[in-house]
Amino acid sequence: MKLLDKPVATKILIAASLVLSAFIIYPNIIKVPHDVPLHASRGDTVEYLLFFLLRYATFFLLLWVLLAVNMRGHASHTLARRFWKSVAATVLLYGVYVAVSLAAGKHNDCFSGLLLFQFLVACIICCLTGNIFILYREQQVKAQDIARLKLENLQSRCAALANQINPHFFFNSLNGLTALVRGDKKAQTLEYISKLSGVFRYILQSEKKGLVPLREELDFLDSFRYLQEVRYADKFSVGIDVHEEKTALLLPVLSLLPLIENVVKHNMVDSENPMHVSVFVSEGSELVVSNPIHRKLYQADQQGIGLANLADRFGLLAGKTIRVESSGDIFSVYLPLSAPTA
Repeated sequence: MKLLDKPVATKILIAASLVLSAFIIYPNIIKVPHDVPLHASRGDTVEYLLFFLLRYATFFLLLWVLLAVNMRGHASHTLARRFWKSVAATVLLYGVYVAVSLAAGKHNDCFSGLLLFQFLVACIICCLTGNIFILYREQQVKAQDIARLKLENLQSRCAALANQINPHFFFNSLNGLTALVRGDKKAQTLEYISKLSGVFRYILQSEKKGLVPLREELDFLDSFRYLQEVRYADKFSVGIDVHEEKTALLLPVLSLLPLIENVVKHNMVDSENPMHVSVFVSEGSELVVSNPIHRKLYQADQQGIGLANLADRFGLLAGKTIRVESSGDIFSVYLPLSAPTA
């Protein structure tokens, strides 16, 4: 994988090389105003300036090559390999500079300590810069891999949580169908099967979904409500009061199923204790599912899917927390809704 897109890298390398070249030969730059008059008196000003430009061009080329070696080299190249490539390039360009200097009769400068120091500094700066750059990009790649693995893990956990609901709901639904078949109620049986197939279709498709619009959950609830009303012989009802503009808000798929299941699991539902569940959206954009409390003499096992499952899915998919309130007579669950993304 390339560490930088080529067009962008070229512009960066050119700009960095121009700046660093000026920084490295700064001692020579500040001497120009002082040396020009001296060379003017000797009549070799043009030669002096041309040689100064040669020095600048040499370091510009050197830095460009070194930065390319260290910043655009393959990520698998080790620091040692990039270092020795940089040393080889530095020695080669130093040799070229010395050859040109000797040919131009500027031998006094080509072996000076300042020049050797400048070549050494250029090599070290580029090696360090390239190594830091490589480490930074590798860290970015690792961060992206970690984020991808976290997302895959969240999706797997959400799918596992949703899959727990399927068998739990299946066996409860058969009770209502059995009662209709025994009562020889053909019309209601066909309607029940139609609603049941729609409910199962939604549950099966939920494995591929995360957050869904509230309207989908309400459509599902409408079918599920019919199943419960048949199962409890009209002693169970659900009132839905949600304005149309709120139905585009998002929540995790299958949020309402465990809540309605918990209502019938933990409460008596009979002629003396009819159950009416209210579903509405609060002013704080929370979906509220509320029901009266008719405690059973023997409470169902508190372990299993329930609110813990729902709270986990809200945390994983929406990054939000559900609220549960119980006043003694009324039990309410508040599900935070999320705005749809653009």
